[in-house]
Amino acid sequence: MSMMDKLKHMLKGHESQTDKGIDKAGDMVDERTQGKYKGQVDTAQDKLRDQFGGGRGEDRPPQT
Repeated sequence: MSMMDKLKHMLKGHESQTDKGIDKAGDMVDERTQGKYKGQVDTAQDKLRDQFGGGRGEDRPPQT
């Protein structure tokens, strides 16, 4: 079992907590880099949500 499979298994059923963690980590990076890489951080957050099932809740409409 790969590390990614283990992470997915651990996070399954905890999508809201996963989403909060991804947001918090992205905010920390934005704060430390003073927003210099905001676009790249947002892209990474979206890919992490797709990978780990954080998904978008009702308060997060899909970005176009």
